[in-house]
Amino acid sequence: MIRYIISSCIALASMISVAFSQESPRVLFIGDSLMAAHKLSARAISHATSKVIKIQSTDRSFLGARMIYKLPITGSIGLSIPKQYRSGDWDWVVVNGGGNDLVFGCACNRCDRKMNRLVGKNGSGGEIAKLIKKIRSNGSRVVYIGYLRSPGRGSPIESCKDEGIELERRMTSLASKDEGVFHVSLADLVPHGDRSFHGADMVHPSFKASRTIGLLVADVIRKNH
Repeated sequence: MIRYIISSCIALASMISVAFSQESPRVLFIGDSLMAAHKLSARAISHATSKVIKIQSTDRSFLGARMIYKLPITGSIGLSIPKQYRSGDWDWVVVNGGGNDLVFGCACNRCDRKMNRLVGKNGSGGEIAKLIKKIRSNGSRVVYIGYLRSPGRGSPIESCKDEGIELERRMTSLASKDEGVFHVSLADLVPHGDRSFHGADMVHPSFKASRTIGLLVADVIRKNH
């Protein structure tokens, strides 16, 4: 599976920018540090996506952002993922989030209540489902990106593995209910013992990971636009 994903990404990266039959899709990227990492160096997920398919992209993701965030001022500047979203003529909205809520909200320990506030057990209800419903009501398709798994070597969030698995299970259920919602799982992306997909802190994505994730997003848009 991992080799297939990587080989598919390499094949996609070798393509010249894809010309869509219609005007290039307008794509909004929102989320936390998984999405925002490497924005300043123009090597974030959104940049990788834009390099292989012709899109009009806007990236409002923000380091440390959460799905559940109540402070109005800092929330408005980016720490609230739902507030990063502005209704507009978006063909696609690429979203990630929920990880910081679990890490900082319950330290990935006895997180049932926090998890339910993010998304219900059957994929319905919760702040993530509410945000996606709002985006879909405006006519945009949604790509929700899951989280990188620890390679089992030195990651400070190794204890969050079970929560990550459960969050992805719920998001898979949510996506199955709407043909306009696509879930990009990263569960099988990182081989055990391979530190190359993480930065030095072993939490955030490396350049390699951001590029690979961006290619996976591009593949979804290319196949479904």
